[in-house]
Amino acid sequence: MTSTRPGPDWLADAVLYQIYPQTFADSDGDGIGDFAGAAERLDHLAWLGVDTVWLTPCFASPFRDAGYDVSDYLTPAPRYGTSDDLAALVEAARRRGIRILLDLVAGHTSDRHPWFLAAAEDPSDHRYIWSDQQVDGFVGSPGSRPGWYRPNFFDCQPALNFGYARSRSDEPWRQPVDADGPRANRRALREIMAHWLGLGVAGFRVDMASSLVKDDPGFTETAKLWTELRDWLDRAHPQAALFAEWGDPAAAVAAGFHADFFLQFGGADRGLPLRSLWNNNAGTVEEFWQQGPCYFEAEGRGTPQVFLDAWRSAAELTEGAGYIALPTANHDFSRLATGPRTGAQLAPAFAFLLTWPTLPAVYYGDEIGMRYLPGLPDVEGSVLGPQYNRAGSRTPMQWEPGPTAGFSTAPADRLYLPVDPDPHRPDVATQRADPTSLLHTVRRLIALRRAHPGLGAAGDVDVRHAGYPLVYTRAGRYLVAVNPRREPGEVPLGRVGVRPLDVQGVRVVDGCLRADGFSYGVFELA
Repeated sequence: MTSTRPGPDWLADAVLYQIYPQTFADSDGDGIGDFAGAAERLDHLAWLGVDTVWLTPCFASPFRDAGYDVSDYLTPAPRYGTSDDLAALVEAARRRGIRILLDLVAGHTSDRHPWFLAAAEDPSDHRYIWSDQQVDGFVGSPGSRPGWYRPNFFDCQPALNFGYARSRSDEPWRQPVDADGPRANRRALREIMAHWLGLGVAGFRVDMASSLVKDDPGFTETAKLWTELRDWLDRAHPQAALFAEWGDPAAAVAAGFHADFFLQFGGADRGLPLRSLWNNNAGTVEEFWQQGPCYFEAEGRGTPQVFLDAWRSAAELTEGAGYIALPTANHDFSRLATGPRTGAQLAPAFAFLLTWPTLPAVYYGDEIGMRYLPGLPDVEGSVLGPQYNRAGSRTPMQWEPGPTAGFSTAPADRLYLPVDPDPHRPDVATQRADPTSLLHTVRRLIALRRAHPGLGAAGDVDVRHAGYPLVYTRAGRYLVAVNPRREPGEVPLGRVGVRPLDVQGVRVVDGCLRADGFSYGVFELA
């Protein structure tokens, strides 16, 4: 029987922080971030209050998809350092009370991985999905083996064979999930996870977690695969956590994951709940997305109801079994400060993120209001469509003023991606010196969340007003209001006593809550 406990105790009040290692901190001046650079900046994360860091893939790779094309799961990419350097980062983080999660690319490898190079020469090798006949979407063999292979994302990322949920006599490449190839890949996943857990990492975020078993209605067989791994994890590494990139928390938690993110894709609504909060049709935009104005916009044309309904449904289905994670952004999706939305407008977004019953996930740089940078070239597969260039969300972390923002000592023209050229761009050093800055606001809100568990991932929520401002109570004890629009708003509360805990532009007077534009307030009910 699968364990349905939520997992290790530390997950309940975790505050996540995503690092894109290429552009977080460069210690050796080559223009690309690395493990040693990240280790040097851990004090920033500890000061901020972060306790869990997710590193996007840092394994050996030809980097045709920014490291999501892995050529060796057990060796770090030389650009970041050695296994010893990664172990030193993990240990330095542990001393500061910070756990490190690695990104596990489970559904595919690079076409430069030794497994694939061998399979491309050996028709008896079933580690990948091969067809003897041409099939739509399959890619021609690069080796002496005849036929075509199935990719999982880009053509350079051949899908590992975890089997098909449904077989067809006219498609012999549809192997069952218990065939030799799928069984070997399940063993390999466990071996990879055990290797890094043995070196001290706290768990994994799993890339494209729902993609493993093919033609799998309802993800039934994929769920069995992850449930099997979760059972092993509970026995062998009970303090480790497994996060999914699934975009459907109810499905992912039912499949054995401790947590899943609301994402810009996934689920029956194709990522609409998250996009209905943040996506303002600037930055990364899929042409097929259909949505109205997002809630967190200055004009105030949106509604939080799309998100609220989706969250409530997912919360009911995951209660007692796992967690929902809510990100500010990620390496594939626009930052909060995108298009017309500026860093000066973000305090209400963080107040919501850090008082809503989800696990908050801060994308590096969002805590200072770094912006999505438009107009960049395609870098390591960053472009996914005419309006979808992920590079704009991957620019160097802005640590201090200067030509390379303290990210690197390399000349500006040698950086992995250019630094934001705006002379008024935000940076950590300047905001650290300003107690009214967004950075200090985020730090206070994280500390408030930790000091008052009723504002955390557990505990009930009661929405009092689903408009502008959004007003809700937490655990029957706290009152929260966020107003992300430019215009003020007010909501009658009746006779209620409140004590301010952290307030910017919100007041409760004579039974009425009044919120200035771009304001928030967190109160304790008297």
